[in-house]
Amino acid sequence: MVPASQPQASAAPSPRWGKVIDQSTCIGCHACTTACKSENEVPVGVSRTFVKSVDVGEFPAARRAFQVTRCNQCEDAPCVRACPTAAMHQRPDGIVDVDKNACIGCKACIAACPYDAIFINPDHHAAEKCNFCAHRLDVGLEPACVTVCPTQSIYVGDLNDAGSRVAQTVKRDVVNVRKPEKDTRPKLFYKAAHQATLDPLAARGPEAGLLAWSQSFQGERAVAPGAAGANSSAAARISYDHPHRMPWDWRVSAYTWTKNIASGVYLIPLLLVLCGQMPAGNALWQWLAPILGGVFLTITAVLLISDLDHPDRFWMILTRPQWHSWLVRGGVILIAYGGVLAIHFAASLFGDHGLQAVLMWPGAPLAVLCSAYTAFLFAQAKARDLWQNPLLAPHLLVQAALTGAAVLLPFSLWLAPQGVVTILLWTVGLASLAHVLFVWVDAVLPHATAHARQAAAQMTRGRYRVFFWPALALCASGIAVPWVGAWLFPLTLAGVLAHEHARVQAGQSVPLA
Repeated sequence: MVPASQPQASAAPSPRWGKVIDQSTCIGCHACTTACKSENEVPVGVSRTFVKSVDVGEFPAARRAFQVTRCNQCEDAPCVRACPTAAMHQRPDGIVDVDKNACIGCKACIAACPYDAIFINPDHHAAEKCNFCAHRLDVGLEPACVTVCPTQSIYVGDLNDAGSRVAQTVKRDVVNVRKPEKDTRPKLFYKAAHQATLDPLAARGPEAGLLAWSQSFQGERAVAPGAAGANSSAAARISYDHPHRMPWDWRVSAYTWTKNIASGVYLIPLLLVLCGQMPAGNALWQWLAPILGGVFLTITAVLLISDLDHPDRFWMILTRPQWHSWLVRGGVILIAYGGVLAIHFAASLFGDHGLQAVLMWPGAPLAVLCSAYTAFLFAQAKARDLWQNPLLAPHLLVQAALTGAAVLLPFSLWLAPQGVVTILLWTVGLASLAHVLFVWVDAVLPHATAHARQAAAQMTRGRYRVFFWPALALCASGIAVPWVGAWLFPLTLAGVLAHEHARVQAGQSVPLA
């Protein structure tokens, strides 16, 4: 027993695991990839760790540079904040790990990761990534990749231990991290790595889509390696890479459209009633606002749940919420807004106009949030620079006004007085003009990063131009609605949908690793 006069020894601090990869000695043998697959039972077609190779220079002064790519174990991990169920979590020792039994397969973590390190395991349909072989570290063993590396190019250690090889390398040698501008503070450090491997836009893609020993993944959701215009003056071309896929498909594009309609068909009649332009007993407010709002909100929920790789677990967003995630906050907003619409409909059945007037107070802000929260959800996708737009929230509200008025317009021709029809015509026209201006500003003004510029180029000149330019023309036609008539409303709706698809998909089309 320690005498009372002597202080008790403090408990040893928790380790802070870090990893160093020495690319000056890496020979690109892929032993780390195969060892990781064997140790963690990773199926064919996906990898927790992989080796990327880039041919740098021109003959006869040419060489091949390698980069071992995996989770960067960030101090401030965007995937953890984006995960709605805390399936993606950070342990006390700093390791970011995944609880596959709590993952709903929403792919928000994939959209948030700036390093393209997370994938959906095709066997159990949950997110997966490198976790430093935490199960081995916990029992005193080194990660599988460290054990098998023939040149000892990979080593792991406690960054809090000044005597560890990792801590000494980080403090004394020149090391790099990937994408320091993202401010995630990675704990994976590269020694002597070539910039053409660290920057996914610094090396061009392979000729004709072919890679050494393999063929790249092809398909609608494929992310092409390299870039049409390299972000470097060096002669560098990718010679081997892992397939990259976009996490979110057409359902996310469509969900922003249906959600804006659900918001607009309630907000527009509400404002007309509040401004005295339409009586509270009119059918647009009494019946169409809750019915159309409820229908499009239901479609939104179906799209969101069907996009999950584990749709049977969608309820976990409510039973084990991680409140930093805008998927959770958005889910609560949609449920609360749906409740307002349901009560409004019930009040219409019983002719209770007083209750409907009271519902306006929570209904108005909930309808606004129903449209605008997606801007914050996309902002959490830290990997996608095109979506980091401070004007996205007001742009979504303009879309809500445009789509809501366009959907209500044909009904108003026989359910509302001519004054209301005129207001809806001008709402479509002015909102179309505002939407076109937002799109023009987003596409034309200089973007802050090479990633955003490349994504914008894909949207306006690349594979998504077939959606972008017709969408712009269709929405521009909506400007003429006050003079031409209501028959143009389907064109404006189609234009907004096509634009959302171009923007959402183009934002995911730039390689991250």
